[in-house]
Amino acid sequence: MSKLSVRLCAVITRFAAFAPTAHARDAVLHLPVKDVLEDPQYKARLGSDVAFYFGNQAVPGTPQSLAEVVTNRKTNAFGKPDVEACRRAMRSAMLQLVERTRELGGDAVVDIRSFFKRFEFVSDTEYECHAGGVVAGVTLKARIAKLKK
Repeated sequence: MSKLSVRLCAVITRFAAFAPTAHARDAVLHLPVKDVLEDPQYKARLGSDVAFYFGNQAVPGTPQSLAEVVTNRKTNAFGKPDVEACRRAMRSAMLQLVERTRELGGDAVVDIRSFFKRFEFVSDTEYECHAGGVVAGVTLKARIAKLKK
């Protein structure tokens, strides 16, 4: 290797050491559940046959647990505001919970909590969403239940 090549490698290495490192964006948002559940168009898709109980909300009666489920829904976030992409991912997660509840003959989803990368965020009023430059995602953990009345 020539002296010029060695010097060139040394210069490139020095500049590379000071170059900014590229990091994938991962914004963590805690957003209101009611904004998703109260959307008129979305309410019609959810129906009224399945009740939702987030975090530590009191559940009427004595729920019979049918299954514990985890839903991990992602959506395209490219060019969308984080809140819009997160709401879309949350709607998708909620629809998946409704479908699973109906399949199992349940009428409630209880103990709903965010469960991104197996870290729980428990709230009666908010869900957690992770938004990047390209993808936004919501992961929920919950129990499908039949309410005994």
